[in-house]
Amino acid sequence: MKRKTIRNHRDFLTTEKDPVVSNFYFIVKAKLAAKKDARYGIVATKRFFKLAVRRNRAKRLLRDWIAYNEHLMLPNADYIFIARPSIFECSREGGRVKMANLLKKIAK
Repeated sequence: MKRKTIRNHRDFLTTEKDPVVSNFYFIVKAKLAAKKDARYGIVATKRFFKLAVRRNRAKRLLRDWIAYNEHLMLPNADYIFIARPSIFECSREGGRVKMANLLKKIAK
């Protein structure tokens, strides 16, 4: 199942009651959606990643980890993934495991 991405700014906004989990590499925010068609959004800001090459690489890593752990995502939630500068210190397999752990925490 291929998930849709969030493209609207207002859809990126979350409330204080929405679950937020984080680790050293990224932050995950979840927001319950009214529809069964859940989406995800990725944020890699210029504040932390000055070069576009680094922003794009951070987003590419997150997309890979999301695709691998898609089965752990709730079908009725929108997810926002925010990259941290330390994301490059994590290996591909390590990131997949870390993301799986955070997604399991949100599902509870």
